[in-house]
Amino acid sequence: MPGRTEELVASLTARIREGLIQPGERLPTEHDLVREHGVSRTVVREAISRLQAAGLVHTRHGRGSYVLAQPSTTPFDVGAAGKLTEQGAVELIEFRTAIETESSALAARRRSAAQLAGIREALDTFTASGGNPAAAVDADFRFHLRIALASGNRYLSDLLTSFGPSLIVMHRDRLPPEAGRFALAVTEHENIYGAIERGDAEGARAAARVHLGNSTVRMRESLRTAKRE
Repeated sequence: MPGRTEELVASLTARIREGLIQPGERLPTEHDLVREHGVSRTVVREAISRLQAAGLVHTRHGRGSYVLAQPSTTPFDVGAAGKLTEQGAVELIEFRTAIETESSALAARRRSAAQLAGIREALDTFTASGGNPAAAVDADFRFHLRIALASGNRYLSDLLTSFGPSLIVMHRDRLPPEAGRFALAVTEHENIYGAIERGDAEGARAAARVHLGNSTVRMRESLRTAKRE
């Protein structure tokens, strides 16, 4: 299992990738990181050094460490979900299936305790967002992005980061169309999380495939409903 330094690096990297700390903003102080994560100053300094080596932050003497812009990450523009044709939406979910089934399997093998807690937090937020479609989309995206981050493969996490919440192919005003269908989506996310928690790579891969297959069905039903109105 990863050590304390690796867990802190993963946590800070996730916050940067998710935009919780924007380019140009300062990281929490060394004192705050020690208190928040329960680690030593040595661990904090080593984590910051690794973020510097990865090109994510720059430390200014006496002023702290600041997040750098990430010019290497080119946005993969798929357009707003509501502007996609049905065929385009199906193709996007097929693309996600190819990427996220393996991402989930890798996360089951490699995730740290801190990364698992981050996935759980995103899932809990998604579960509680049934009455707020925009919040559901954002929480759904964070759930899948955090799995990609936990995969330990930076290409997977960079790719999902470049999509942003537009990766979630649903009309914001139609998610969820009804409580029962939303509950099924929550259960599918729980199944993915459960397999990752158990370290079951094949189970995580299968659960992700089932979820994305069902997402195609829900998306088509949503589009048909929209056409009738």
